[in-house]
Amino acid sequence: MSKVTVEEWTARFRAIGLDDAAMEQWHRLFERENPQGHQEFLEFLGLPAERIAAIRKHHA
Repeated sequence: MSKVTVEEWTARFRAIGLDDAAMEQWHRLFERENPQGHQEFLEFLGLPAERIAAIRKHHA
């Protein structure tokens, strides 16, 4: 199975009508309701640890 990139994921969000504000809200909800799942999702996307930490801090 090929890996899904951040760009592909973002394009899918945009295709269903999510704008930047909605994507921010999605991250905040994910972080609040399932912080470990959010971590694992960001790792699945292949993001480096520094970027994951920054995303999670921003959406905490």
